[in-house]
Amino acid sequence: MVRRSHFLRSLLALAAGGLLSSTLLAADAWPSKPIRLVVPYPPGGSSDIIARSIGQLISQELKQTVVIDNKPGANGNLGAEFVARAPADGYTWLLCDLGALAISPSIYTKLSFDPSKALRGAAMLAYSPHMLVVHPSVQASNLKELVELSKKQDLNFAVTASGSAPHLAGVELARITGAKWVYVPYKGGVQSVQDTVAGQTQVLMNGMLATYPHVQSGKLKLLGISKNTRMPLIADVPTLAEQGAQGFASGTWQGVVLPAKTPEAVVQRVNQVLLGAIRSTEVRSRLTGQGAEVVTMTPAETDKFFNAERARWRAVVQAAHLQLD
Repeated sequence: MVRRSHFLRSLLALAAGGLLSSTLLAADAWPSKPIRLVVPYPPGGSSDIIARSIGQLISQELKQTVVIDNKPGANGNLGAEFVARAPADGYTWLLCDLGALAISPSIYTKLSFDPSKALRGAAMLAYSPHMLVVHPSVQASNLKELVELSKKQDLNFAVTASGSAPHLAGVELARITGAKWVYVPYKGGVQSVQDTVAGQTQVLMNGMLATYPHVQSGKLKLLGISKNTRMPLIADVPTLAEQGAQGFASGTWQGVVLPAKTPEAVVQRVNQVLLGAIRSTEVRSRLTGQGAEVVTMTPAETDKFFNAERARWRAVVQAAHLQLD
């Protein structure tokens, strides 16, 4: 009884400071119903892998069912809009590549919502560099040879989605190196990987989590990674910067955002639960073994990162004169 009274006094104190909504005060405690974890891409991609890795741990911690809800379309914008327009009560989360989400306002002329205003950061979870891979039939063993080959013959560059982070990474890499690609857009990373494995496209940049297994099996040939430094897991693989793309770095940044007006107390609790799950020995070991790094941030740090990425990719979009409806 004493503990419950203390809890209620804490809630009232937060409400007095404007940090807790009246709807939350009316509830006995949050959460009191299942959580919907929206992944705005098809199953099998980096965000989906992470969502399914942490979903059960979150469910155990909150003692509520966590439903993984894949809502692909428009480079993740359909799922993101769904969450942006959801009630700000802490029961609808979006797990996605925050770098890709930051690109959307710059590249889409008819985006029906503003991610920077409609969503707020809850947590950053993981980072994995983009892998530059080619079909084994491609006669290139490094970035320089690939660039030279691209000037002599058409090379189809599989784009996980128009306006996605891997798409922009490919555009920026071409600008720096002079490479020439024929961009072939897909509706998600899984299909773009499958077609490159099949040889229908020849070049791909994609997150390591979803791509590395195909490198290990020999179905794709790895030429470099888009990280500032080499990775211990594949220490013999040079970065693209080492191979002449000076200063080039990119990757997938998986994080969680919530509707903008979600109460601060709930946001902080979501952050706590997410970081606990992603830092667990089981999940960390699984992700590290697949080439992802656990990189965590507070809600404020996540928002700061999101703003910085939006500015960075806006410059790339403007330089490349890219616009999508």
